[in-house]
Amino acid sequence: MLEGFKNFLGWVPEFLRLNNPRIRAQMRMLGLSMLVGLVAGLGAIVFQLATQMAFDCVMGQIVGYVPTHPAHEAAIDFLPKVTREFHPLLLLVVPAIGGLLSGLIVFRYAPEAEGHGTDAVIAAYHFHQGDIRARVPIVKTIASAITLGTGGSGGREGPIAQIAAGFGSVLGKMLKLRPAERRVLVAAGMGAGIGAIFRAPLAGALFASEVLYWSPEFEPDVILPAGIASVISYSCFGAAFGWDPLFAIPDLQFVNPLELGPYFLLAIFVIILAYLYTHTFYGMTRLFHSLKMPRALRPVIGGFITGAIGLALYYRLGHENRALAVISFGYGAIQDAILNDGSEGMVLLLAIALGKIVTTSATIGSGGSAGVFGPSMVIGGCGGGALGVLFHDWWPALVPHPASFVIVGMAGFFAAAAKTPFSTLVIVSEMTGGYQLLLPSLWVCLLSFMLSDRLSIYSSQVESRSRSPAHKGDYIRDVVEGIRVDRFVEPGQPLMLHPGDSVATVLKQLDSSRYFVLPVVDGEGRLLGVVDLEEAHLASSQPDLGRLVMVDDLMHGEIMPLVPNDELDRAMELFIENDLSALPIVNDLRDKKVIGMVRRFDIAGEYLKLVQDVPPS
Repeated sequence: MLEGFKNFLGWVPEFLRLNNPRIRAQMRMLGLSMLVGLVAGLGAIVFQLATQMAFDCVMGQIVGYVPTHPAHEAAIDFLPKVTREFHPLLLLVVPAIGGLLSGLIVFRYAPEAEGHGTDAVIAAYHFHQGDIRARVPIVKTIASAITLGTGGSGGREGPIAQIAAGFGSVLGKMLKLRPAERRVLVAAGMGAGIGAIFRAPLAGALFASEVLYWSPEFEPDVILPAGIASVISYSCFGAAFGWDPLFAIPDLQFVNPLELGPYFLLAIFVIILAYLYTHTFYGMTRLFHSLKMPRALRPVIGGFITGAIGLALYYRLGHENRALAVISFGYGAIQDAILNDGSEGMVLLLAIALGKIVTTSATIGSGGSAGVFGPSMVIGGCGGGALGVLFHDWWPALVPHPASFVIVGMAGFFAAAAKTPFSTLVIVSEMTGGYQLLLPSLWVCLLSFMLSDRLSIYSSQVESRSRSPAHKGDYIRDVVEGIRVDRFVEPGQPLMLHPGDSVATVLKQLDSSRYFVLPVVDGEGRLLGVVDLEEAHLASSQPDLGRLVMVDDLMHGEIMPLVPNDELDRAMELFIENDLSALPIVNDLRDKKVIGMVRRFDIAGEYLKLVQDVPPS
C-alpha cells in the first residue's frame, strides 16, 4: 500500500507538492505580501480618516474653509458641518502652527520621516537593505495628518507609502528574512499603500517596480508581491469607502488622429511645468537646509509661505475660493476642471498650477511631512486644463473638450517629474475611469518622459539595477557561483576565546592572529558569539575598566555564522548583515562547532581572481 501511495504521489503535479522548495518560497512570499497588503489597507483607512478629521476640525471649524472634493472622495459623516464664516487671514497663522507641531514631532522622534515619504522608501530599498525603523510609520502618520490638516500643501500617498513600507521592513526583521526579501516587502508595502489610497491596485504594483529607477527599467522581483499586496489593500480600502474611481468624468473620446498634434504641444507644456516643479522643489529644499536655525522650526516658515500664497491668490482672483486649491490637497480643483470642462478660465487654472508648485516646495522642502504625488496631479491637471481651454478657443474641432487635457495633463506631468510613464498612465486611468483616453495618455506620457531632463522629483532613484547598491551582489553571484567557503577552512583549530577570558587574553590572542575578529566558544567548542578587536582595544584603553571587563561583556552574540556548503555570495550577504570583517565557519547550524574563520578580504580576493580569469587555488 505504501508503494502504491508513493506511485500516486508521482502523478501529483509539481505545483501541488508542498515539499517543492520553489512552492514553499512562493507561498511564504504570498503570505507575507498579503499581510503587508492588509496592514497597508488598514493603514490607508486610518490615515484617510486622520487627515480628513484634522482638516475638518482645523481648516473647517477654525478657519471656515470648505473646499470642493473629488466626486467619490471618502466621506466622514459623523463630523459636525462647518458653520463658521471663512476668515482668510487665518491662513497666515494656521499652516505655520501646523508646520511647528509637525516639525517638533518629526525631528524629535524620527528625522527620516520629514519630506515626502516615497523618496525615503526608495532610499531604504537601494541604500539601507530595506531597513526602516519601527517608529517611522507612527511618526509619519501623526506628522502628515497635522501638516495636511492645517493647510500644508501635499498628498496622502507619500505618508501611506512610508507607513506600509515601514511595516514590511519591521516584518522582515522580525522574521529574520534575507535583505533581498526584506527589500521586496518594503517595495510591496509602498505599492500597496498607493494602490489603496488612490483606488488604483494595478498602478500600485507597477509604480512600486518602476519608481525605483529613473531609466525605463522595472524591478521584476517586486511586481508580483506588490500586485498581491495591492489587491488586498485596495479591497480593504474599497470595503470602507466604496469602489468608484476617485474622480467622476464625462464621456470623453479620442476619435481624430489629428488630435495628436495638440497633445504633442501638451507634452511640451507639461515638460516645462515638470522642470519648474523639480527645480523649484530642490532649490527651495537647499535654501531651507542652508538656514541657520533649528531644523524643527523650518516648517514654520514653509507653512507661512504656503498660507501667504493661498491668501494672495484668493484676493488677487476676486475672492475665488477655488484658488485655495494651492493649500492642502487641492484635488477638488481637478474635479471642478473636469466637470466644468475648463469653464473656470485659463488664468485661474494656470494660477493654481504655478501656485501649487511653490506651496508644495515650501511645505515639503522646509521639512513638512506630506507626499508629492497628489500635488503633481493638481499641477498637471490644472496646467493641462489651462492649455486645453486655450486650444479649445483656437481649434474647437481638434480640442472639443478641455477636460480631456486635464486628465492627460495629470499623466504626462508626473511621467516627466517622476520618470514613471507606465505606472502613471495606469494610475490616472484608474483614478478617473478614463480608459477612452489611454491612447493620447500613452502618447503624452512617453513623449514627456523621453524629452524631459534627468532630474526627478524622487532624488533617491538610481539609473538602473546595475547601478543600485542593492543589486551589487547579483553581479558578484554570477561570478562566484559554485565556489564554497569550505575552501577557506585551514587544518587545525582556529584561535578561540571563552566567556571568562580577560581583555589582556583577548589582545594577546588577537595579536597572534591575522583576524580582527575571534570566535567565542563554550567548553565543547560551540559558537557563542564573536569579539571585535576595536572594542577590545577600547576596553583596554581604560585601565580601571579593563581589569573588570571579560569576553562575555564584549561578545556579540547575535550573529549568523557560515557553514562549509555556503557559497561566496551567501558569505557576502552575511558580512553585510553582521557588519564584521571576519566570520566564523561552523560544522552545521545545529551543532555550531567552530572549524575555521574567513575574512571579507579573502572573499573579495577570490572574486577578483575569478574576474581576472585566474583559476581558483
